[in-house]
This record gives sequence, structure tokens and C-alpha cells, in this order.
Amino acid sequence: MMNQVDRHPRDAAPTLQDLAREGRDWLFGAAAPQWLGAKKGDVFLFPERFSIHGEADACPHRLFVQARHIFSYCEMGRLGWDGPWREMAESSADFLLRAGRRADGFFIHRFDAEGAVFDARADLYDQAFMLLALAHIGRAAQRPDFFVAAEALDDALDADWRLGHGGYFEGEIAQCPPFRQNPHMHLFEAFIALHAATGAPRWKVKADHIATLCERSFIDPASGALLEYFDETLQPLPGDDGRIVEPGHCFEWAWLMEQLAQAGHPDAIGISDRFAHFARAYGVDAGGGVAINEVMTDGRVRNGAARLWPQTERLKAALARYRRTGDPRESAEAAAAFAGLLQYFDTPKRGVWRDKLRADGSWIEEPAPGSSLYHITCALAELCDTAALAVKA
Repeated sequence: MMNQVDRHPRDAAPTLQDLAREGRDWLFGAAAPQWLGAKKGDVFLFPERFSIHGEADACPHRLFVQARHIFSYCEMGRLGWDGPWREMAESSADFLLRAGRRADGFFIHRFDAEGAVFDARADLYDQAFMLLALAHIGRAAQRPDFFVAAEALDDALDADWRLGHGGYFEGEIAQCPPFRQNPHMHLFEAFIALHAATGAPRWKVKADHIATLCERSFIDPASGALLEYFDETLQPLPGDDGRIVEPGHCFEWAWLMEQLAQAGHPDAIGISDRFAHFARAYGVDAGGGVAINEVMTDGRVRNGAARLWPQTERLKAALARYRRTGDPRESAEAAAAFAGLLQYFDTPKRGVWRDKLRADGSWIEEPAPGSSLYHITCALAELCDTAALAVKA
């Protein structure tokens, strides 16, 4: 892989259009064909993971990864990839509805490598990504039945898992407490996407509810940072566990709040500002150029390693904030985040990635998780969209 000096002359900083072309080339030319699904009879499964040499791994397939791939290929299609994205995404969504939905309306956790149910437990995180997938494939394929399925799943969540404190029970896998902000964040993402796809008021009401829940329960009032773990009343856990902050989640919420601000939510911009400022001040390793995994509310580093996904969230937040403000510091932050992300793409097989960078700068040798394609695609879609808007402006 070429280094930055090779890609761009020393006297010319890369523009967002330069970065978008590079990202699109990698996504369309390498990642999209690498992660194609396979149909066996009426079973359709996307790959769960590959080695960094591109070798497939026969292992159980998590439902949320399948849902994330549906999202990814719908976005690739929207961006102009000419592969069979619609056929793949529709086949996957139809399979999940047929084989993955339980009698109580919730979706299972895992299939085996052949598409049979491997783990029938239901988890809130999985349900959130099923809602996100239904939003995107419903709009991309122009199939209202997918929106009906989303409404049915949301009804089940409200009937069985909605709690008095305003949050949700997290299902049959995670132990509650602690309650976590993370699955609520992905419900928030799904509700925003469903409102964008359908215009139905119920989804705007749901998104506003999660935003208010975040403002009331998930933010540390002293630092402005996003907290992770809560007790049965959605108060921060006692001790250090209640002061843990993941910079990647701060960036991810900042990006989501930027979207909600466009719909007129009164506090969304202020929340985005607080999250982005904290994460940039304490959650980016300037030497390595990457967003790290965990800090404390006072800014102390708790886990200085750096997974891939926080790099994509750092990029998304900067791009969304640049679209709102036009501030060149935001475009510079986006370029820095993109450079950090590219480190993870330097693999023997183009189109896969490394996932975990140790604090000492070495990599953990392990397969590339398919779950990351969603993060990568979303970030590169934001980059392409922002670059296109900048040209029009």
C-alpha cells in the first residue's frame, strides 16, 4: 500500500475529493467483491470473517453481522457500485426474516455456517441492527414489507423490553445490570434511519426519546463525556466502572446528534460539541494518529490500544461537523482520521483489514471481522457524500 507521501505531493495537502477517490477505489475495487455473500438453496449468508490473507473461515454467523452487511451493500449501491448489491441485500433480508425471526417477534443471535439456527437467544444489540438493515433495504429495494417488519419488531421491543426508566432490557445474553449506552445508541441510529426512509412520525418520536435519554442519563455532567455503564436506574455504576469513556462512542454519538440536529432537536448540536471536544482532547493518540479504546472522565488513559472502528467514528464526526460549520479545522480532522484508518487496511490481501492495534504499535494477529465493514462503509459513504457536497458548494 502506498504511503501518504506517495499518494499526495509534499506541497499539496489532500482534499476531501482526493480522500474520497482513494476510499471509493478501495471499497469498490477490493472490499465489495471480497465480502460477497453466497446463496445455497434458500440460504443466504454473508461472510463472518476472513484471514488477513483473504481466506474464509467456516464459523457461526452472527445475525447482527448479516444485518450490517445488508446496510453496507445498500450504501455501496447508493454510492454507485455496479455489483449485485441489491440481489445480495434482498436475499439476505428475506433469509433473516424467514429463518431468523422467533415466534415472539425477536430475532436470534447466531446461525451455523450452513444457515441453521445455532443460538436462538435474543439480544437488544441484534434487534437494533435488524431495524437498521430493514430501514436501508426497505428504501433501496422499494419494499414496504420490510418497513412493516421493522414496525412489528419495534412493537415487540415496546411490549416486552421497554423499561420504566426509559431504556430497554438488553435481552437474553448480556447481564443487566449493568445497562449499557451502546445498544441504545444503535437503536437511536436505526430510528433515525427509519424516519429518513419512511417519513413515519413514530420513528422521529423514538429517535427524540433516545436523544433525551442520552442527555438525561448517559452524559457525565462534569466532563461532558459519554459514559458507558449504568445501574438499574440508569445512574452511572459506582467506582471506576461508572467513569469509563470510549472515545469512539463519543464520536459516534456526535455524528448521530449532527443528524438529529438537522431535524430540529434543540440540544443536539451542544451534545455533539461536548462529545467531540472531549474525545479529541483525551481520546486521540497524537503519536500514533489513532483514536484509542478507553479513557476515564478525568482524561486518564485506561486502554491505550486502538481498534479499527473508533477511527471510522472519528472520521464520521469530523465530516458531519464540517458539513454543518464549514470549519477547515474539521476537514483537517477528517483528513487525520482518514490517515489513521488507512493503517488498518495495510494487509497482504487488499479488501480485508486488521482490527486491533496495541498501544506499543504492534498488531494483534487475528482474522478480519466482518462486523467492521459496516463501520468502514458508513465512514467512506460520509466521506464521498461530503466531498460531493463540497464540490457543489
